Amino acid sequence: MAKENILIVEDDKNIAKLIKYNLEKENYYPTVVTNGEEALEFLGRYPTDLIVLDIMLPKMDGFEVCRTLKQDAKLKNIPVVIVTAKGEEVDRVVGLELGADDYIVKPFSPRELMLRVKAVLRRGRAEEPKKDIFKVGDLTIDIGKHKVTAGKKDIDLTPMEFNLLVTLIGRRGHLQSREKLLTDVWDIAADVDTRTVDTHIKRLREKLGKSGGMIKTVRGFGYKIKDEDED
Repeated sequence: MAKENILIVEDDKNIAKLIKYNLEKENYYPTVVTNGEEALEFLGRYPTDLIVLDIMLPKMDGFEVCRTLKQDAKLKNIPVVIVTAKGEEVDRVVGLELGADDYIVKPFSPRELMLRVKAVLRRGRAEEPKKDIFKVGDLTIDIGKHKVTAGKKDIDLTPMEFNLLVTLIGRRGHLQSREKLLTDVWDIAADVDTRTVDTHIKRLREKLGKSGGMIKTVRGFGYKIKDEDED
């Protein structure tokens, strides 16, 4: 089976070399560029299956690269894994809100990066879900169309936020630990970093507005969506 083409956008030569080496060990085909403009030029010319993207880049930062990608009909479905020293929650939120599939803070372990890259690529190769439609309160979740509406208003969710919502809705009434969600939604080892679940839940609640209140926090455990017969 052919391995995927991965674009590394990183201006630190040592970090780029480390990422490239570990991707090659896993039989991927990595290419390194050092700034956002080169990245966009490359993506416009060559097929790419995943982007490993730094934020603090010369000329055009990684956030702007991600924003530009997600506004381009031909490029918006390429998954993005952000790898950056900017580890504050606000930076994570911005990256995920722009459509990044994952966010890893430097310094990182090569093993963690490979786990996350593999998980994102596996999700991309997964079969299309069945065309089920869930209705909860004023929310309608159409899995086949990958669409969420609140009343008549469309809710713009990233692929990860959508998968998280569908998982919680499908297990309505059942507690889901952060570790369980990380394993099932992100498809990575639960010992990597459960904080990413909290960040996504926060963003999901904000985007759902009033309907976001149906996602309940169970202190010390995780999250759930209450069943209809629960108080």
